[in-house]
Order: sequence, then C-alpha cells, then structure tokens
Amino acid sequence: MAGQNSVAETRVGDHPFLRVVAALSTLAGWCSAAMIVAAVAITCQMIFVRFVLNGSTVWQTEMVIYLVIGATLVGLPYVQRLRGHVNVDLIPLALPRQARRALAVLTLSLSIAIIGVMLWYGYDYWHFAWDRGWKSDTVWGVRLWIPYLALPVGFGLLLLQLVADLFGVLSGTEKPFGLEDS
Repeated sequence: MAGQNSVAETRVGDHPFLRVVAALSTLAGWCSAAMIVAAVAITCQMIFVRFVLNGSTVWQTEMVIYLVIGATLVGLPYVQRLRGHVNVDLIPLALPRQARRALAVLTLSLSIAIIGVMLWYGYDYWHFAWDRGWKSDTVWGVRLWIPYLALPVGFGLLLLQLVADLFGVLSGTEKPFGLEDS
C-alpha cells in the first residue's frame, strides 16, 4: 500500500529508552529465530529416528510444538518493531497529519490496554502452572511452567515495544503509522 519497503524499523533516535527497547525486541527476534531452527532440527532428528532407525519418539513432537508456539510469542515484539504486522493504511493515508497522529495514539493506547490484559492473564496462567507444579500428561512429563513462560515474556516484551512506539509518536521521533507527511 503506502510503503513499498520490506523492512521499516522504528526510529529510535538518541533516546536511551527507545534504544534499549529496540535492542530487547531485536534480541527477542533472534531468540525466536533460534527456536524455529531448533524446532526444524528436532523435526529432522525425529524423522530420522522414526523412519531410518525404526524407533519411537518420546519428547520430539511435544518439544517442537512448544518451540514453535514460544517462537511465535517471543517474536511478537520484533515483528512490531519491524512493522511486520498486518497494517491497513487506507484511513491513515486519507487523514491530515494531526488526525493521523491522534489515530495512532488511540490505536497504540488500545493495543497497550489489550496486550496489558493478555500479559496479566498470561502471567497468572504461568504462575498457576509454576505454583501447582503442573506437568504434561505425556511420557516426557515436561514441567509446564517452562513452555508457559513464553506467555508473560512475549506479551511483556510486546507491551514494552508498544509503549516505546507510543512514546516515539508522542515525542515526534516516530511518524504515526510510519507514514511520511504528504
């Protein structure tokens, strides 16, 4: 639509808060990528064990599922930083500069509120699994607080990135919706 560039990172300027959040989001993106690579490697190992060695697998399927879900959640702030989420910019393009800025502040504020609620319940769910010592009902019997940790970590980092985006728009470091004035 408006932007043809494939990667439009948020601007951080000289502000230390924006730089730290950008670094954390980038680190989360690298961790997410590492989880995907690990899931692919485990899948290849599982295929080898099943079809070449004719053996059974105990932990591989469950581990791959947890890694892919964890990679999705932990990768959220990095995708937000790169503006990789689905964006419909028809309305922001049609608005004048001040209205576009107000719409950006509104949408970021609502996003912060929604992700804040998801963080709250994600943390509660993780803590419940930790406190009760939940384990999966599989042969592997993984302690569920470990994969559930992706909920508060992913949503917490996404919330931090959204706050940084809102701060960037309010301070003028970042253009609303990443769109230049026409």
